[in-house]
This record gives sequence, C-alpha cells and structure tokens, in this order.
Amino acid sequence: MKESKIVDLISRKLVPFILLFGLYLISYGHLSPGGGFQGGAVLSSAILLLCLSRGVEATRSLFTSRAVNAIEIAAFALFLAMAAAGIAVGVSFLGNFLPLGGIGDVPSAGFILFLNLVIGLEVGAGITLILFSLLREE
Repeated sequence: MKESKIVDLISRKLVPFILLFGLYLISYGHLSPGGGFQGGAVLSSAILLLCLSRGVEATRSLFTSRAVNAIEIAAFALFLAMAAAGIAVGVSFLGNFLPLGGIGDVPSAGFILFLNLVIGLEVGAGITLILFSLLREE
C-alpha cells in the first residue's frame, strides 16, 4: 500500500479528538444519548484509523496486545465486582448501591457513571483486540 503523508498527518491530528469524543460519550452517557458501548466503539475506531494510516505493526507498537488484553480483563473483573457489590450491600445483582442525587446534579445517576466507564473500557479494548486479530499481517 502506498503511504501518504497527508493521510498520516491528518489521522495523527484527528486521533486525539476521536479519543476525547469517545471519552465524552462514555462519561455523559447517563445524562445524554451515548454510553459505554457507543463510547468504546468510538475509542476503538480511533485505533482503527491509526492502523489504516500508519500500519498495523506501528499501531501495535503503541498499543500492545498484551496491554489491551490486560485492560479488557481488568475492566471485565471490575464490572463483575461492581455487579456483585450490589448483592453484598443488599440490593440486587447490578443494583444501584450509591446514593442518587437530585435533578440537575451531575452525579445524579448513582453508579451508572462508573458502570459506563467500565463498559466503555471493556468494549473499546475488546473491539481493538478483534481489530488486531483481523488486521494481522502474515
């Protein structure tokens, strides 16, 4: 594939903004449309853009499969711990155990914000691992 300096430059400038938008979707998913799954998909699309513009091996040197796999495992374990914490406190599995805020307060959704963060990391890491295995150059 022929390398293009323009595509490389534009993609390197766009990736931080795409990552920021993915984090925005994750963190405000409990107040507006978005959430963990959508934000995680946007996070992995930034890594896909790097793979397409810089190459898979160059992107894998930035985001190693071992590190992405560790993030996915840690996020999944944290998700299970948060789900089981509801049972330990005395509410149902995945039940809200944090106090709810009033209308208009930013932390008004209990533990949904934390759940969105964990799901976003898990989905982003999972899709990234799928991309790495699909785009493997042999």
